[in-house]
Amino acid sequence: MTVSATAVLRSEWIKIWSVRSVAGPLVAVLVSALAIALVTFPNIGREQAATGELDPLFWLYYPLNFAQIAAIAFGATAASSEYLNGALRNSLAAVPRRGLFYGAKALVVGALALAVGVVSGFVMFFTADAFLGEYAIGIGEPGALRSCFGAGLYLALVALFSMGLAFLLRSAVAVLSLLVPFILIVSFVVVGFSEGVAAWLPDRAGQQILHQEHTGPLGPWTGIGVTALWAGAALLAGWWAVRRRDV
Repeated sequence: MTVSATAVLRSEWIKIWSVRSVAGPLVAVLVSALAIALVTFPNIGREQAATGELDPLFWLYYPLNFAQIAAIAFGATAASSEYLNGALRNSLAAVPRRGLFYGAKALVVGALALAVGVVSGFVMFFTADAFLGEYAIGIGEPGALRSCFGAGLYLALVALFSMGLAFLLRSAVAVLSLLVPFILIVSFVVVGFSEGVAAWLPDRAGQQILHQEHTGPLGPWTGIGVTALWAGAALLAGWWAVRRRDV
């Protein structure tokens, strides 16, 4: 019996929303974006903007530092849930074509992360702007609209990067232990040694799309392209694991 792609996509959709540990991090992307913006910008938003030390557009996306952790958790748990209680064996029994199974999961994870990420991007932008007074940036200013959609694209790629690694490592805990310190700590350490090398790391490169002014070697779209390459490499590694190793 041949299983249609539509049926597989529907089943992956149901899996995500029926498993609380998977759906929770997805919702947390939006919740953290709004909550951190409401905590941060009423207190120090205008003062920080007045200093001119940070890119005026990039500063609006400070909550992304927290939202991306939720995106990592979403991608990791979406994959690692397949390794609980023999779920992957059941999934492959229902969908013997492993490419269809893996592609459908990646498509659903990426699409959901993109949709929630774009909404989060607009939420961060307008929430921050509401407290910046004369330093607010209009949505029609250069790079503003691009950054809102770019935030969603970046978060989707982060989720897919995490998903691929989780299939490779078979553990959400391992992925979180690896990626969270990497994004929050390693990137800053690498900047201290070589800013040129740091620019090619997945987080630094992808976040270029949130900047209004670019001083590094990568522009907004080349930067997000570099992050897409990182995500693609992780997805290929995860696909290898599903195709060759997992039963």
